[in-house]
Amino acid sequence: MRIQPKNGIHVRSAFLSDIHLGARECRAELVLDFLHSVQADHLFLVGDIIDIWSMRRSFHWPQTHNNVLRTILGKAKHGTRVIYVPGNHDELLRDLCGHQFGNLEVHRQYVHTTARGLQMLVMHGAEFDSAVKCHRWLAALGSHMYDV
Repeated sequence: MRIQPKNGIHVRSAFLSDIHLGARECRAELVLDFLHSVQADHLFLVGDIIDIWSMRRSFHWPQTHNNVLRTILGKAKHGTRVIYVPGNHDELLRDLCGHQFGNLEVHRQYVHTTARGLQMLVMHGAEFDSAVKCHRWLAALGSHMYDV
């Protein structure tokens, strides 16, 4: 049974990336608007959903950031399959890859099959960034310079 969201749409799959909860620049209100307007069978969270790098420098976590997480968990509780693929800013969550928490799964990468039977590899772009993967000091410097 598909549940049509109030004033919204139903989709088979929705993808969110680089939300950066915990960073002052995060636009959590816009994410909430999206989450409230879309009902998805599969919700893909593709990296940097939580910005651990930013929170190490300066902790920032307003209620709207809690609301985003609670909305995602509520969707999982009510049948949406949530697939979380950690990026570089939430890389600590990679330790959870291969685990499932109810309808929330954590994967390093994921092969999604579309309604037409095509396969898509879902992964965060940081996997292709040699500075992030090979030179942690360069990634940290780049993150600091971005903040400046």
